[in-house]
Amino acid sequence: MRAQKITLATLALVAGLSLTACQGGDDDAASANDSGASSSSSSSSSSASSSSSDNGSENSGDNSTTTESAEGSGGGQITTGTCKTSNLAVSGAHGMGEGTFTVAFKNTGEACSLKGFPGVDLKIDSGKGALNAERSKLAAPAVALKSGESTRFTLHYPRNDTGGSGVDIVQLVVTPPNETHSKTLPVSINLPVSDTTTGAVTVDPVGTGKQ
Repeated sequence: MRAQKITLATLALVAGLSLTACQGGDDDAASANDSGASSSSSSSSSSASSSSSDNGSENSGDNSTTTESAEGSGGGQITTGTCKTSNLAVSGAHGMGEGTFTVAFKNTGEACSLKGFPGVDLKIDSGKGALNAERSKLAAPAVALKSGESTRFTLHYPRNDTGGSGVDIVQLVVTPPNETHSKTLPVSINLPVSDTTTGAVTVDPVGTGKQ
């Protein structure tokens, strides 16, 4: 399910309260927390790959079913159905410039197509909140993917040059256009604390930017 939009300042407050609560327990609670942390660390290690399991999320596409003739990255015209989350491997990397993160969809199934904006929720390190990326103003092209081909989109976020600790984002929950299931991608992004998120974090449509 899409996370509720909240400000970066609220995210920072939630993270701080979570840390204080962890420090204030008795010995038994501390022991339990240590055990939980060990288990969490082990789980994090095993899940820090470029793609992971599906999660439920609301439809974040452009509300149109993409069953049309579209140009694939390999050239030529092919007619396909909409790509499903289960047939898309998700990976990501920081862009050439600061403040950008590129996410790739690789088609692991039969030929399919994508058109629209992906849904992107940014999860903070305490796990208690998330920030939803807003859509940019770029037009969404139709992108056809043969088996094994990839396409990308770019996430834009403000750099933390305030000198403060900011808010640490540890996961992106990504939902392909016109899909209701998502995949979780581990990341390391630090955002400045702000009282507003209007236009602070934006996402471009699939198939735009450097492919």
